[in-house]
Amino acid sequence: MKHCTLMKYILLIGDGMGDTPVPELGGKTPLEVAHKPFIDRLCAAAEPLLVRTVPEGYPPGSDVANLSLLGYEPNKYYTGRAPLEAASMGVSIPEDALAFRCNLVTVEYLDDDRMTMIDYSAGHISSKEAAELITAVQAACGTDRLHFYPGVSYRHLLIHQGRVPDSLHTVPPHDHMDQDVTVFYQQYLGIDYLAELMRTSAQVLADHPVNLRRQAEGKRPANALWIWGEGKKPAMNTLQERHGITGSLISAVDLLKGLGVCSGLEVLEVEGATGYLDTNYQGKAEAALESLKAQDFVLVHVEAPDEAGHQGSVSDKVQAIEDFDSKVVAPIVTEMDRRGEPYRLVVTMDHYTPLARRTHEDWPVPLFIYDSEGVERSSGITYTEANIIAAAEQGNLCLDSGAAFFTRFVGTKAGG
Repeated sequence: MKHCTLMKYILLIGDGMGDTPVPELGGKTPLEVAHKPFIDRLCAAAEPLLVRTVPEGYPPGSDVANLSLLGYEPNKYYTGRAPLEAASMGVSIPEDALAFRCNLVTVEYLDDDRMTMIDYSAGHISSKEAAELITAVQAACGTDRLHFYPGVSYRHLLIHQGRVPDSLHTVPPHDHMDQDVTVFYQQYLGIDYLAELMRTSAQVLADHPVNLRRQAEGKRPANALWIWGEGKKPAMNTLQERHGITGSLISAVDLLKGLGVCSGLEVLEVEGATGYLDTNYQGKAEAALESLKAQDFVLVHVEAPDEAGHQGSVSDKVQAIEDFDSKVVAPIVTEMDRRGEPYRLVVTMDHYTPLARRTHEDWPVPLFIYDSEGVERSSGITYTEANIIAAAEQGNLCLDSGAAFFTRFVGTKAGG
């Protein structure tokens, strides 16, 4: 399919929506229980697909998965999570440096060198509070080798100048909730300057007024740093160069914004976008619709289902999916239909975040492509994991890569 410049392309991502049957939901998944009339109506008239967004051997993170959903092959373009976040923040990564994601987390210290991971997000600490803490850490621990930059909520950045010792192997904190993480913590303690960073920063955080106030209010303190997701600056050609389309991206998280920067999309800032249930859904939908007046493509990313999955909150995950339907999908579809312009729309997840596991899985993701002008074979089904998997397998609609999906979605560059 050649790219049609008259068509509008809308990619709506409910991060981590996919799940397995949940006992509290009568053996159903959140997608099966959630009231999502707009998504289900679109799905019934759409083409179902099962797409592998995480190639074998890659970590099932939002970095790899969303890179794939934008059509980029991870084996060619993936260098790590943190470099994408650095791009979003406008932080330059020198050629001889690495970027690390730096989480503010809540841990339980069992003794000086042992700990349990209590909360990878420090109770979804506010960006304002977090900025104060990261600024204090930079003042106390920043060196010519280590420099900290505040980000959004618990998500921050460390630029590490020079080579990192080969002995360092990092892990995402959200993969180890309520688990003893001593063996991973020892990785940092085995490197002298990182051991000093961990111990000094822990004392800075423990004594900081922000954390003292949070504890007095019954909130979780951000009492430790956790660095992971390291990588070098990526080199990516733009979506306009690859597919002949212009576009924009809307998300609350730096990782997605960084993907937007690296892929040549206009990153739209929406006031009140938080990455959780209290995000500004209306603002995201309005920004997407406004951008489509001038652009060919828009990606709207909603983080809340993933965060609920990591927290293990059944009710929050169901609510996040229902909010995604009513506050993002519904207004976008309603307005696009009113405008009468042809458009293609995808509803998908980037990966599964099962409530029972509280972390990501690398399973192929169920999605659909809706075309306002109709599709050759409509699914006639509602949007659930089981329905899409069965329809895709029956119809030979299983794709091995995000690149194959994205080309099917937007086509190829005219003349390309």
